[in-house]
Amino acid sequence: MFTGFSPETIDFLWGIRLNNNRPWFEEHKKEYQQYLYAPMKALSQEVFAHFQDVPNMAYKCSRIYKDARLHPAVPYKESLWLSMRPDGLPWSEQPTLYFEITPEGYSYGFVLWKPQKDAMAKFRQMLTAKPEEFPALIKKLEKKSGATFKPEYLYRKLPCEDASLKPWFDLKTVILDVERQPDDLLFSKDLAEEVIKTLKALYPLYEYCLRFTSGL
Repeated sequence: MFTGFSPETIDFLWGIRLNNNRPWFEEHKKEYQQYLYAPMKALSQEVFAHFQDVPNMAYKCSRIYKDARLHPAVPYKESLWLSMRPDGLPWSEQPTLYFEITPEGYSYGFVLWKPQKDAMAKFRQMLTAKPEEFPALIKKLEKKSGATFKPEYLYRKLPCEDASLKPWFDLKTVILDVERQPDDLLFSKDLAEEVIKTLKALYPLYEYCLRFTSGL
């Protein structure tokens, strides 16, 4: 059962950032397991339980160990996260509901990080066919969830005949999330309820993005 993170969680995360090496980690491994991994795993279990009926959804609770083949410079991550996304494809191309904790604080919400070009071409077709649907959805979900829309845009802008759609045409990454510094909520069992409520509120965005990312 999730009972909250603790100030020791943040202390450990700062420690691994400043001492990202095996000797330091081995000396503080019990702190990692008690204050970071155990509560993250408990939070993941509570969150995942509310999305078990979503078809083809993959669930992941990360661990601190990096893949040495991909990250040879340092052995450990500086954050832990949980994610829910479509199964079988790279997470960076798929709509994802997530929670992440870092030394600076924590965030939770929705991210679609640099999807395939073909997916975004399909998104622009959908946008042209129903120009009000996506902007209205973002506005509605910001109000309902309390999350903030944080778009990232293409460096090279695309031609768009409808000036009102221009900002949406140039989207590269879609983020709608909540960012918080360490606070009482982080150290409370109520965090699970808040994360679940927010991710449920953002689920319609997950469904919308599946319409142009799935099957590619």
